[in-house]
Amino acid sequence: MRVDILTKSENLEVQKEIISKLRDLINYKNLEPGDKLPSERMLSEKFEVSRSNVREVIQKLEFFGILKSRPQSGTFIADIGQIAMSGMMDDILRLEDPDFKSLVETRILLELKTVRLASLRRTEEDLEKMRQALDAYKEKVLNGQDAVQEDLLFHLAIAQASKNTTMNTFMLIITPEIITNFEKYHVCDANLSFKGIQEHEDIYNAIKDQDPKKAKEKMKTHFKILYQYCYNV
Repeated sequence: MRVDILTKSENLEVQKEIISKLRDLINYKNLEPGDKLPSERMLSEKFEVSRSNVREVIQKLEFFGILKSRPQSGTFIADIGQIAMSGMMDDILRLEDPDFKSLVETRILLELKTVRLASLRRTEEDLEKMRQALDAYKEKVLNGQDAVQEDLLFHLAIAQASKNTTMNTFMLIITPEIITNFEKYHVCDANLSFKGIQEHEDIYNAIKDQDPKKAKEKMKTHFKILYQYCYNV
């Protein structure tokens, strides 16, 4: 069994290999909607990969609606036809790693929606999480420290407050890649970070006041420089 520590690109290749083999296994055994897959342990032994790699693939295919995991029961084929499922898996295999510009565009589109919903649906608990993230961001910026993670924690708190689980999941998926690219391209310099304190406060206050129009406007202002920056990379 493989227990190597893989790089990101190697890990993606292993995932694609597992998806391909899993598709072939489903076709070979003529598995239908509702049928149960072999256990993670059995799949890892059969495909000669680690259980963690198998688990990541199952979670990915579950996200796309191809598989369904049931606690204490196992993993099952979702309620879709075999031809459609095979086609969806082929599409997943063709997916490429998003570039920085695509990530920024996706994040902006998502957050203009989540901030509006958050201003309508937020609870006092949501506001407290935003406040904690905002205070942590402010403290790091004022101390001259990198605050990229605290910045994104604030935005993730907004996504959570939107009460839209799909948008929240998308934010969670793209956030690690955003952090990597921010650090790679040195996006958040000192001037932008200081400016970000007030912009975050404006967004927070609009959400607190439950003003969706103002919240969206303040988020647009916040992303203006980032959007321009990504096209100069």
